[in-house]
Amino acid sequence: MTVADPAASVPDAPAAEDGDEVTAAPRPPVLVHGCPTSESRGQLVVHPSREQYLDLIRHLLDDGYDQCLDVFGVDYLLHPGRTTLPEGVVPERFEVVLLLINHRDRTRLRVRVQVPEDEPTLPSLFTLWPGTEAPERETYDMFGIEFTDHPDLTRILMPEDWVGHPLRKDYSVGAIPVQFSEDHTAPPPAGAR
Repeated sequence: MTVADPAASVPDAPAAEDGDEVTAAPRPPVLVHGCPTSESRGQLVVHPSREQYLDLIRHLLDDGYDQCLDVFGVDYLLHPGRTTLPEGVVPERFEVVLLLINHRDRTRLRVRVQVPEDEPTLPSLFTLWPGTEAPERETYDMFGIEFTDHPDLTRILMPEDWVGHPLRKDYSVGAIPVQFSEDHTAPPPAGAR
């Protein structure tokens, strides 16, 4: 995997004199195949743009990330100003997250791609990992994020004629009324006389 070493380009901080406090120069972000990264709970997270997404995934596959464990969507409608993204990554309403594993090196990697509300599309990973077919369909069904070149981008959880995408934060929450027949009575509680 191509990882830029941020420490290699940062000179050592000058020594403190007479009790002066010296702070180290800020380190540039670590890049993986040209994409910014962050760390979350001890796991490396790569943040490609939509334009970098497919090339990054191909590089990661070549690096040994031979299994995609999951693909899922996130709707940040209620958290537009989140600060968990590295510098230079512009937050969007939607995010597609991939969990990858490298069995040879026993490492995991998370990929988080920002997807704009006005054009919620990403390329499908089906040709690289056929097992992403169902999770991409679920992400489409629940969030409305389309995966281009997907072999069967249809609903998987909701009926085909369902209107809307239920996991979007602006989706209207409905209720199904519970109806009982008139002669229905609840059984007496245990131990009642």
